Amino acid sequence: MTIPAFDPKELEKKGESFSLYGPVPIFNYPVSRREAYISAVRDRKAIWEITGLETRLFTPRLLPDNVARAFVFEQRPFDNVKEGGGKDMFGVEWEYIPVAGGSMEKPGQVLLEDMNDWPEVLNWPDVDSWPWEESAKENASYVEGDFALQVWFQTGWFERIISFMEFEGAIMSLIDDEQQDAVKAFLDKLADLYINILDHYMDYFPQTAAFYMHDDWGSQKETFFSPDVVSEMIVPSMRKVTDHIHKRGRVAELHSCGQIKKQVPNIIAAGWDTWSGQIMNDTHAIYEEYGDKLVVGVVPEQFDPATTSEDEQRRLAREFAAKFCQPGKPSVVNLNGTACLTAAYREELYKESRIRYASK
Repeated sequence: MTIPAFDPKELEKKGESFSLYGPVPIFNYPVSRREAYISAVRDRKAIWEITGLETRLFTPRLLPDNVARAFVFEQRPFDNVKEGGGKDMFGVEWEYIPVAGGSMEKPGQVLLEDMNDWPEVLNWPDVDSWPWEESAKENASYVEGDFALQVWFQTGWFERIISFMEFEGAIMSLIDDEQQDAVKAFLDKLADLYINILDHYMDYFPQTAAFYMHDDWGSQKETFFSPDVVSEMIVPSMRKVTDHIHKRGRVAELHSCGQIKKQVPNIIAAGWDTWSGQIMNDTHAIYEEYGDKLVVGVVPEQFDPATTSEDEQRRLAREFAAKFCQPGKPSVVNLNGTACLTAAYREELYKESRIRYASK
């Protein structure tokens, strides 16, 4: 794609969206938001800096995990308190905790004591039996638009093992010589299940542009396991899934919480297109070191919108663009912990990034 030169008429507001910090403009973009998102994140040819307005979250209730985790976003409203919780696709029981704003596995529920038992213990879901056609009809208007439809996928690889064994059992299974082969075999079959589910999404919701898949690997201060463990135990199964996503022309995004800078080479090896780490990660340093191999979600410099002048906000946006909007080395704005995307900041960042990305 040849990136068109910036035209000031693009700053004409064609609509409005909303954020925690007030209304934000939808501009007169030269291409659709979907095209811009895919070009930047999959093809690494950014047209403007991606800030989140380009995507729409989709987690329909047809997938048992979305209901169990109380994370349903679709056409029909979902009541977390009344509807959240219940069994996920493997029959693990979850409970919605209002004060936490999410679900947790019910305490004391251990499906597996030893991963060698998974072939006899686990009941694998019948994906074909889920109400795909009904959901496609119900969500026909929700999935249509110039945005990139982004399917979020809860409970990935390590998280799935946690749901069976609780955290202590899951972490031990990855390093126990007597369980490692069983873990690898399970994760390989899990990859096939995930591919089947993602294929159903793409067949019934062809508008799907990206899969945003979750697998937390760290705490506030450190990763849960060594990079060598992740490389051996988790990366091959992940790569099987991301290769399939790419084969079908979609974007593969990873969500992984915690201080996991050590794992960035594994994120790249697993085939993810982009990752936006939490704010305890030095995203500026990660961009400098790995931004030519991974589209890094960079956290902008923080400021208080209530006490920072518009001129200063625009200056900060230009500085961000100068550092992180480099042709051939695109980034995206990381919304984890940031409050700076005011209307003025967005406008200035859009303009500056359009100019910079179109320069080559």
